[in-house]
Amino acid sequence: MTFYHFTGIKGSGMSSLAQILFDSGEEVQGSDYETYYFTEKPLRDRNITILPFSPDNIKEGMTVIAGNAFPDEHPEIVRAKELGVEVIRYHKFLGDYINRYTSIAITGAHGKTSTTGLMSHVIAGFMPTSFLIGDGTGSGKEDASFFVMEACEYRRHFLAYHPDYAVMLNIDFDHPDYFAGIEDVYSAFQELALQVNKAIIACGDDEHLQKIQANVPVLYYGFGANNDFAARNIEKSTEGTVFEVYVRNEYYDKFFIPLYGDHTVLNALAVISLCHYEGIPAQLIQERLRTYGGVKRRFTETKIGNSVLVDDYAHHPTEIKATIQSARQKYPNQQIVAVFQPHTFSRTAAFLQDFADSLSQADAVYLCDIFGSAREKQGALSIEDLQDLIANSNILQLDKIDLLGKHTDAVFLFMGAGDVNKYQIAFENVLKSNEETA
Repeated sequence: MTFYHFTGIKGSGMSSLAQILFDSGEEVQGSDYETYYFTEKPLRDRNITILPFSPDNIKEGMTVIAGNAFPDEHPEIVRAKELGVEVIRYHKFLGDYINRYTSIAITGAHGKTSTTGLMSHVIAGFMPTSFLIGDGTGSGKEDASFFVMEACEYRRHFLAYHPDYAVMLNIDFDHPDYFAGIEDVYSAFQELALQVNKAIIACGDDEHLQKIQANVPVLYYGFGANNDFAARNIEKSTEGTVFEVYVRNEYYDKFFIPLYGDHTVLNALAVISLCHYEGIPAQLIQERLRTYGGVKRRFTETKIGNSVLVDDYAHHPTEIKATIQSARQKYPNQQIVAVFQPHTFSRTAAFLQDFADSLSQADAVYLCDIFGSAREKQGALSIEDLQDLIANSNILQLDKIDLLGKHTDAVFLFMGAGDVNKYQIAFENVLKSNEETA
């Protein structure tokens, strides 16, 4: 048994990995800021010790796994090196760890978390499966055959991995604080493609992914008829989505997902494609897709009276469009109210007009102050710059949250990668208070 200490254990990937190692019988503890973050609940459910950052946390004989957000100058990392304790970066550790399994890396600018959750749920019905999801959820099975993981392109971290399979969902420009442009993003995915051992499952509707070169088979999925796996005859309802799958133009089977929006069909098709390649029976895939419950912060719903509050991680214009489309499919007769908190100044500046265009598809728009990051606490623009581009939009302050109350029988989409959930919690309290006094 190894004693692992996680520096930055509340990070979404770090929390998941800590859970996996704990479930697998290892001794685990970690440290982080004392602010509550949703990723810590599964750690506390397992009684994993979470300490405030301190060099005193580091003891001889430990192995320190360091979160990518923390520099080598962090006091815990400095102390570990003074004591001769091994320090391994999160992505490097994970890259070595997955070699024990048939590994499936899910990557793409959008949809990684949802697809990783869906893939692990389906495959777990076939064989014991460990998984690492970027919503802070992890599970380790001692007898696991498969390891399904979310693989992030930011700072090319996914190049630490040499997976058996890579599922490439899309290539889009994001993380403007690191990538120079779309070609720079493409080059990172192309580099990963050359590290895959068995096969690549890629969205053929994505023009950039069509150019991917690899030393293993590349199987394409999508809506287009030229794809190896194509979704056709799609039927959308308020219950979910039904579609048929054709494999190289031959009918394969019909599938239902309790999910909404075109992007969810593509995510499911990626899962079906890999499962077909691995010989997993269609009937099992159908059963597992039907029982999928979703992942945290991806269209997570709370209903209070006639209001539906949706918590969603959407923080890029493409993701905002997808979330609004999902809401319109599930709730076609209700007003859609977007409450958006931009994440990082560099992303807000790079996509300012795109954010305005995507948010304008909602019936009403409320904007929260820009959420900075550990790397980027301020910028040259403000939330008013985005407000100027969206007709009739409003700036929302936490102490004026009751402004939202004028929308009755509405769906409220709380979107962002920062702490937008505090606005949702405040509004939930208003709604509950109104119900009690009604």
